Amino acid sequence: MTAPDPTPHLQLAVCDYPEHVPQDRWSDYARQQKALGLSAVRIAEFAWALMEPEPGRYDWAWLDAAIDAIAAEGLQVVLCTPTATPPAWLIRTHPEILPVDREGRVREFGSRRQYDFASPVYREHSRRITRAMAERYGQHPAVSGWQTDNEFGCHDTARSWGGASAAAFPAWLQARHGTVDALNEAWGNVFWSMTYQSFDQILPPNLTVTELNPSHLLDFYRFASDTVRDFQAEQLAILRELSPGRFVTHNFMIFESGFDHYAVSQGLDFVSWDNYPTGMLEFFSGWGSEDLKTRYARTGHPDYVAFHHDLYRGMLQRPFWVMEQQCGQVNWAPYNPLPAAGAVGLWTAQAWAHGADTVSYFRWRAATMAQEVMHSGLLRHDETPDRGHLEVEALDLTQFPAGEVRARVAVLHDYESLWIYDQQRHAASLSYWAQTVAYYGALRSLGQDVDIVHPDHDLSGYDVIVAPALTLMTPGRAAHLQDAARHARIVFGPRTAYRTPSGRTPEDGQPGVLRDLLGVRLQNFDSLRPGLHVTVTASSEDSSGQPVAAQAHTWTESYRLAGAQATHAYADGPLAGQPAVTRHGNVTVIGAHSEALIRSVLSAELAAAGLPQQDLPEGVRVSRRSGVTLLQNWTDDTVHLAGRTLAPISFTVTHD
Repeated sequence: MTAPDPTPHLQLAVCDYPEHVPQDRWSDYARQQKALGLSAVRIAEFAWALMEPEPGRYDWAWLDAAIDAIAAEGLQVVLCTPTATPPAWLIRTHPEILPVDREGRVREFGSRRQYDFASPVYREHSRRITRAMAERYGQHPAVSGWQTDNEFGCHDTARSWGGASAAAFPAWLQARHGTVDALNEAWGNVFWSMTYQSFDQILPPNLTVTELNPSHLLDFYRFASDTVRDFQAEQLAILRELSPGRFVTHNFMIFESGFDHYAVSQGLDFVSWDNYPTGMLEFFSGWGSEDLKTRYARTGHPDYVAFHHDLYRGMLQRPFWVMEQQCGQVNWAPYNPLPAAGAVGLWTAQAWAHGADTVSYFRWRAATMAQEVMHSGLLRHDETPDRGHLEVEALDLTQFPAGEVRARVAVLHDYESLWIYDQQRHAASLSYWAQTVAYYGALRSLGQDVDIVHPDHDLSGYDVIVAPALTLMTPGRAAHLQDAARHARIVFGPRTAYRTPSGRTPEDGQPGVLRDLLGVRLQNFDSLRPGLHVTVTASSEDSSGQPVAAQAHTWTESYRLAGAQATHAYADGPLAGQPAVTRHGNVTVIGAHSEALIRSVLSAELAAAGLPQQDLPEGVRVSRRSGVTLLQNWTDDTVHLAGRTLAPISFTVTHD
């Protein structure tokens, strides 16, 4: 008998749907899952109608049998509360549960996520089904943990623009602002005669004749986010009470902006997320060029995927799960290419290197019914192993030890800045996500491991802190960043501190309460339509004696110096001669959107902080965890790096 490996390593799991197949397949599937090296199976997130086919009448027999079949093979069970799919009987009895879209239309039954988080009726039923499940399975020896609901915000469902949310919004506003006069001042409602006389006059900010008030929208987004947080907290409390010793997590999504994930993740044991690299590239990267989408069509972009790994590791500053990992084609993007050979193994290795302790594949067998019949699983429709199954089978998990990701670089990210930035982009092709990922990608191309953290979290452990789009600034946040600048170099991007907490701009101009830290005042900003470019020139010269220049597009802004010095200036355009990049002690501000400029400035800051860096080829990335370095090649070409040869779409590990 071989002794067990004393070193914990990456675990693998799968999402399965026993209710989708005949019961005589359940035990056989569990045996196959065990043989594949899986350790856990997630089930039941969409099965409310089977658990409770009629109001108050529960049928647990099928779920008992499914759990027993999985447990018989020594596999752990991750149970899900089924509240992402309220059954038809509940909706038809209480149609007021249904959400309302931005156009004022009720979103009907017949799919999923058809509920308003603010509905007191739905909240009651959510608590009831959660309690019923937890009473029956909360201490079952095979149940190792729980997932709450499923993919909060998916299909633009974090916010309901009418119904229960519209009814609850005024009371939330009164609790936040105290008086309607204070609200009118915070929102600037004197503009366009938008003044309110009472809170009950206020509706969600949709269906306005023209542009809506961004401060109104910001508070509505905050309200919706708090409602998601409170909805989850109710389930969490029940599971803690009735299922002690089991973990509780939630599976978040890709580039999801509908709520503050930092707030919603509080109280979880760890964060999970659902990783679909090819679908993400097609569906969520509207700022990406068609050439980029074609180049990475069969793998997804390495930085878009890695960004989310680091984001969700940073939520609670601890390892995470990938609860749903793409293992073949998806079905929901505009185009759904078959992943390249090697992609599933590469995605798994990358997830581990960025802090995943478990990767769970979606799904076991491809669905033979309803909306997802075009979506791949580890097994094909005919139950034969698909390409992803073979790649999972080939993985050597002992090369992926558990442990910390030690990053010396942090990227600051917060959802309130995202909401207010995107409400008034001023440049259609630029968004909060695009700007933030541009800075993150530059750091990854320089070989850096990165933590993504909230700007108000502890920043004491970092040598370089990058704030790509920290648009919303508070006095407390400004003081926190001032403290961080005493030990770290900080780089800010355009539109820094452009907004106050209410969504207004500082009365004394930008960057408001950050003026002393940055040593500049905003002069002008310029939104560049496609085809317009300006040149940014460095005050220093490169080794050839030529001025260092970069082309900026989409956005430029210039500054009046108030203690800082200009390191780059605009060479042409309406801002010609004005500062484009400034430095004030340990603090640098970049005013132009230019990938080359961002990378150049960040490289200089890393060097000044004494951090080693690598000039990585396009599509090649390096990640480090637990004394192991993962070299990744996301391209179709053979690459030579660090004395190793990387085949196309592959990875290799080296020990530090």
